[in-house]
Amino acid sequence: MLELEDIQHILLTRTPAMTGRYEFLSFGNSAGGRAWLSELIPIVESAATATAAMDSTKRWVTLAFTYNGLRALGVPDAALATFPDAFREGMAARADILGDTGANRPDQWVGGLAGDDLHAIAILFARDDVEHARATGVHDELVARCDSVRSLSVLDLNATPPFNYAHDHFGFRDRLSQPAMEGSGEEPTPGSGAALKPGEFILGYPDENGPVANLPQPDVLSRNGSFMAYRRLQEHVGAFRTYIGDN
Repeated sequence: MLELEDIQHILLTRTPAMTGRYEFLSFGNSAGGRAWLSELIPIVESAATATAAMDSTKRWVTLAFTYNGLRALGVPDAALATFPDAFREGMAARADILGDTGANRPDQWVGGLAGDDLHAIAILFARDDVEHARATGVHDELVARCDSVRSLSVLDLNATPPFNYAHDHFGFRDRLSQPAMEGSGEEPTPGSGAALKPGEFILGYPDENGPVANLPQPDVLSRNGSFMAYRRLQEHVGAFRTYIGDN
């Protein structure tokens, strides 16, 4: 049984957000970072609360941290050493493995996303532009009053029409290949196979091969969490449509 009250909503729910923001942050010291985190924890929606209040909620908040961010918050080295190599090294250090070369190499990444001082991402989804402005303003005030916490960059988001179904920037329907998870309440789309074990996505549960070994320790640091990759891609929609029209 999934512990929905302890799992961040973004892993299991799709909100009716029309706008949002990704904000990337750095902590100059652990006290400032913990002060920032302590004020946000009460408003981070779990999968349980987001589902129960979906029709009345106007904003949804998710938080995630890098390896350096956990260290900046004061997580002990012994605990940090239990995380997998890919997480501890970070994407910039693994650029050759990931194919981030040439124009895509880390020194070309925007927003300070390749630096060791990237510690956290705060994700805001808002129902409309009014709530977006209110919520981001409140967060700006929080950052300003937390010692040594600073914003490295932001990326503001807006949905693109049509709004009655999920689609990508090229206009194709999205989420058709999104796997369903056992216990999530979501049914697999036709032809996509059976729902997968929750341990394929969420730490602390069996995956398709059974119980998962070597999870980050202590258990409270990993259970009901997940690993998230943030990748910013430039999509040449106009060039794609021109190519389709010419061929």
